[in-house]
Order: sequence, then C-alpha cells, then structure tokens
Amino acid sequence: MNKDQAKGRAEELSGKTKATLGKVLKDGKLIDKGRMEEVAGKARATYGDAKDELDKDADEQ
Repeated sequence: MNKDQAKGRAEELSGKTKATLGKVLKDGKLIDKGRMEEVAGKARATYGDAKDELDKDADEQ
C-alpha cells in the first residue's frame, strides 16, 4: 500500500464520518463537506491503486 492509497482511504473514512455526523446534527453544510471529502478520498485511493499497479507491472518486466 502506497501513501496515496492510505491517505485516500483515511480521507474517505473521515468524509463518511463527517457526513454521518452532519445527518445526525441536521447540518447540511457538514453533510456536503463530508461527501466532498469522501469523493476526494476515493479519487486519491483510486490514483494510488493505479500507481501501485503500474509499479507492479514495471517490476515484472
């Protein structure tokens, strides 16, 4: 696991937590902020996954 994968998954979890807390508190801004953070985390984790795959392919050649 590379740092982009780890940070992305942590950011995704943080976003989910914020969105859930926003729902409980009925705070629309917190819900939106959490969802944006979650999407950003997923994107970063996906980038990390792709980067990891490319590194593995390069090592095999």
